[in-house]
Amino acid sequence: MTPPAVKKPLWLVNRVASHEKRVQSTLQHREYIRSSIRTLYLKGLNPPNEIPRQLFDYYSIAVDNGEKDRYADIKPYDRTRVDVVDEQGIQRYLNANWCLEKFGQKYWIAAQAPLPETAHAFLSLIRQPITLPSTPQSTINRSPQPTRVRTVVQLTRLREGGRRKAHSYFPTDVGQAVVHTEPGYPGEPLRATLVESVDIDGACCIKSTISVVAESNPEDPVIFHHLLYTAWPDHGVPEPEDQAGLMAFLRLVDSTNRQTSGDPDPPVIVGCSAGIGRTGTFIAISSLLRYYGFLPPADSPSVLSISSPLGPLPAAFDADLVTQEVDSLREQRPGMVQSNPQLELIYSLLGAAFA
Repeated sequence: MTPPAVKKPLWLVNRVASHEKRVQSTLQHREYIRSSIRTLYLKGLNPPNEIPRQLFDYYSIAVDNGEKDRYADIKPYDRTRVDVVDEQGIQRYLNANWCLEKFGQKYWIAAQAPLPETAHAFLSLIRQPITLPSTPQSTINRSPQPTRVRTVVQLTRLREGGRRKAHSYFPTDVGQAVVHTEPGYPGEPLRATLVESVDIDGACCIKSTISVVAESNPEDPVIFHHLLYTAWPDHGVPEPEDQAGLMAFLRLVDSTNRQTSGDPDPPVIVGCSAGIGRTGTFIAISSLLRYYGFLPPADSPSVLSISSPLGPLPAAFDADLVTQEVDSLREQRPGMVQSNPQLELIYSLLGAAFA
């Protein structure tokens, strides 16, 4: 349903093929520069003279966590990386970044799907109190209070095309439990129990409720919801007949996250296999739906307060919010929105919301 008095914006109405090609080439060129810098980091090389040191450092990535990265060439930027820190101050690595919607102003945690080596840290992130980032990258419109993740969105099946895309870190049978440890980490095991599982056909979703406890303190569970969207192929987009279900899923994610006690709108962990293609597309759509009133506003709105060191986008994109949103997400996590069909899906779903 279209919000009252909201009309489809002219920049969305008047899209033409020539503009689409310029969007694609501009975004591709800017990401090529970022990717070139990441490649230098992966090879352990210093920047050539034509790349300013400040620009090089801005896109720095950690390179010594290979066994915890699903793909060797997809690593999180250091400045927005999500770290897992326990009560003893021990810090652990996850391939995940804080990502702030440019227009919807909500924070997400964008992550690769867990590996067996990272499942314990992933569940620890859900158990621990977290605070929205307080960095020069953003300003928060009110003092951030500690909260906890209550919703995890998974946009990939466990296996796709005969390949493992995600590790199953909770059981498939209600009432059963899986215990996780992490080699080399002295913290105690965590037990994940499946409390409930429901198929929501209209949203192409399996909604699971999971309880996570420390083995030494089973009376202190942390409960979270896991929402698996089942109709989004890797590197592609949902089929046209599934896109209404994706819209329903977007709304389900938002409403589920707001049903928790305490913080009415805590950050959501969202991921696919690598945590960039489907993940970036999902965040971009959510941001623009929120901006135009199709989703409720963020409870703790935050504003990006610094500009890209690559400089502003060309003036031709001043009115094109999709291009701006995607470029902004790519500043925060490498490779967000991987393909042109995924880019087109953002335009398409936003346009459909006004129908």
